[in-house]
Formats: sequence, C-alpha cells, structure tokens
Amino acid sequence: MEQEILFIHSAGPQEGKQGSSQLIAYLQKSIGSEYSFSSPAMPDPENPSYDLWKNVLKEKLSEVNGSVILIGHSLGGSVLLKYLSEGNCNVSISGLFVLGSPYWGLDKDWILKEFELSDKFAARLPQISQIYLYHSQNDEVVPFSHFEHYAHKLPQANARIFENYGHLFQDGLPELVQDIEAINC
Repeated sequence: MEQEILFIHSAGPQEGKQGSSQLIAYLQKSIGSEYSFSSPAMPDPENPSYDLWKNVLKEKLSEVNGSVILIGHSLGGSVLLKYLSEGNCNVSISGLFVLGSPYWGLDKDWILKEFELSDKFAARLPQISQIYLYHSQNDEVVPFSHFEHYAHKLPQANARIFENYGHLFQDGLPELVQDIEAINC
C-alpha cells in the first residue's frame, strides 16, 4: 500500500512559480512511487480563512486510508498544527513536517487571532511518531524567532536549520525527501 502524503501550501498566490508551487513540483518529482502525494488548492489563499482551510483539511483527512504524512509550508504548517491540536484528527500520522511556518501572535507583526495556537497546543497534538521543523536563516518572510518558538514548544521535534533556502524553498529541499524516506525504513 502506498504511503499517503498530504501537503498544505502557503498563503498567497500559488500559480506559476509563486507560493509553494515550486516546492510541490520538486516533491512530486523527488519522492518515490511508494508514495501517494496530494496537495489540495486551499480556498482563497490570498485572503485565507482558518475555517475554510480547516474544512478542506478535514475533508482530505477523511479520505486517508491507513496512515498519512502531513507537510505544511508557511501558513499551511501553522494551520496543520492548529487543526491537529484542536482534536479534530482521527487518522494515524506517520510524520508531521512544518516548513517556515509563522507562530501567530508571537509578536505585533504576526497577529491573526483565527490562526493562533492555544498556549498548550503541543500537549494537545495527537500521537505523532515523528515531527520535523524546518527553517532557513535567510527566510525573508517569517522571522527565525518563530522557528525557535516552535522548537521550544515542541522539544521532541527534529529541528532542521538551513542557511540559504529562503522562505519558499524554490530550489527544492533534499533533506525533506530524505526525512520522509527515513520514516518508512
């Protein structure tokens, strides 16, 4: 049986080479045939609503057979963490990968109440055998302090720090592919 991967993209335009589009294309090309890769278009990514994204996530997770690997890029990662910490997930999660995600409410420039996590979100996550956090030090969108806050709140997570991948990981992320493949070993 193929291992299912569900990728939740970033906010903002997703056409052409914008948003998560190049990272998605890289992953689709790089992961093996033993994976079933899905990346649904999230509603109104240029003006995202947590409730709308939550509904798509709920629908996609209801279609999962067996276990799933979840990947969230930028807003997609924070949406996954919020959704999972609200007790909405009834599927087995093999791995959770959070890439360049904002920690909403951390500082005055990052306040969107509907996306903020509860103070005890980490304790409310379902059982997930492997959690990975990725962030590039030259991320021009989400400050590195957000990654540090996630790493503090999720000490069991594998923290991956990079120097030159930027926010969009446009040239790919071979470390992510390696970490995904290691889950199934």
